[in-house]
This record gives sequence, structure tokens and C-alpha cells, in this order.
Amino acid sequence: MSTLSPATPAYRPWLRRHPVVCYFGLTFLLSWLGAFLVAAPHLLRGQPLPKLTGILMFPAMLVGPSASGILLTRLFDGPAGLRDLFSHMRRFRFPAPWYAALLIPPVFVLGILLLLKTFVSPVYSPNRFWLGLAFGIPAGFFEEIGWTGSALPKMFLKLPPLRAAVLLGLFWGLWHVPVINFLGTAVPHGAYWVHFFLAFTAAMTAMRVLIAWLYSHTKSIPLAQLMHACSTGSLVVFSPPAANAAQEAFWYAAYAAALWLLVAALFLFQPGFPAVSSPARIENP
Repeated sequence: MSTLSPATPAYRPWLRRHPVVCYFGLTFLLSWLGAFLVAAPHLLRGQPLPKLTGILMFPAMLVGPSASGILLTRLFDGPAGLRDLFSHMRRFRFPAPWYAALLIPPVFVLGILLLLKTFVSPVYSPNRFWLGLAFGIPAGFFEEIGWTGSALPKMFLKLPPLRAAVLLGLFWGLWHVPVINFLGTAVPHGAYWVHFFLAFTAAMTAMRVLIAWLYSHTKSIPLAQLMHACSTGSLVVFSPPAANAAQEAFWYAAYAAALWLLVAALFLFQPGFPAVSSPARIENP
């Protein structure tokens, strides 16, 4: 016998059973719609997108993860769920050694580029665009409210931790599709668009696993936001300005491989990686 009242929309029980699907659907809708609205004046005239327009599409996309996370948490988990989300956003107290993990993105990006510069070509000489650090701050702050604060805990409840983190990372990479041609320094990527996208997504998926690892041990959204900001900031600061599209796809692939080696090492030597032990503990800090 159905427990639905006549006034209950038939779709609502399905939505409540699939909160992760709802999150990704709403996030992609809001973000890609925002990107389209920024690009629309040029697209509707059949004009190529200027680089500045491509860059401005990215801030417009940031509303998707954060707004979806907050709205759906309130819808599915009620006021208590929203208070829990905000409490994790204020969690700055955790063991200080976890801050050392923030060195992973700059050390790995700079290390890969210096190795390639030494053994492959001077074209991989890292840049020093220090203003690029500021690019990571809004991305880390807004995106992680949704990716880490809303989607990840619910995915941990449904999937093994590593599988959940990898799946979230793949969706995170796909989410960048509208702006992927404007990321990096070798823009547009032309014939190497797919190569760059695959290398970028591989690197971001590994980084997502590392962010999930940090969050599962600290329950701190700010730490996830800082890790995201360090990742984005490092790529903007150090990306070699002289690299062409093929070279940029290559060094992103090398960076991705290095990150996955780190993930593999952590998986081998840390039981339950990337979670603490039981996924259920993520929801009960």
C-alpha cells in the first residue's frame, strides 16, 4: 500500500532515494547554464569565444556546486542537515600535520616541470605567475561546499570509499567541459583538446581522492577548500607559458601519473584509504 498522500508529488520519493543523482543533475544544470549565459552573446552571433569570455565563464560556473549542495542538503536533510554542513565549514581544529598535505600540489607540479625541463626540454620551465594563487581561492571555497560537503558523504554511504572518490573525481573533471579549452596556457588546445581533457581529468580525479582522504580524517571542509585552492593555484602559477598544446597535455599527463602513484602508495599502506575505516563515520563526526 502506498504511503504517499494525494498531495505528495510522485517524483519526490524517487528524488529522496537518489540524492547524489539530484546533486550532480542540479550542479551541472546551474553551472553549465551559467557558462552558457556568459558565452551566449558570442555563440548566438556565431563568433568564436574570446579568451576573456572563456575565463569569465568559470566564475559563473562556481554557483552550481555550492548552491546545489546547500539547497539539496536543506531539502533532503532538513535544518539539522544544514546545520551539520555549516558546522563542517567551520571546522578548523584538527591535527596540524594535516596542513602538510597542502604542499602536495605545488611540490608535485613544480617537481614534474623541473624534471621535464631537465630531461626533456627547456620549454617546460615553470612560470612564476604568483598572482595565480588568487585564482584558486574562489574555486576552492565555492566548489568544496558541494563536492566535499554535500556529495562526498552521501557517496561514501553508498559506495566503497575509493570508488566513491574516484567517481566524484570523474564527474568533477567532466564538470569542467565548458571551460576546458580555456584552462592552462596553451589555449585553445585545438587538435589536442581531447588529450588535454583526459590528462586534466586524470589529474583532477587523483586530486579528488586526496581531498576525500583529508576530509575523511578531519571532517573539515576548510581543509578541503585549501587543498583545492592549492591545486588550482599551483597549476596557474607554475604552468609553463611556452608549452604548446601537445606539450601541455603531456605534462598534465605526467602530473596525473605522479599523483596516482601517491594515491597507490597511500592505498597500499593505509587500511581503508581514503576513508578512516567505516564510511558511516563520515556522517557521524
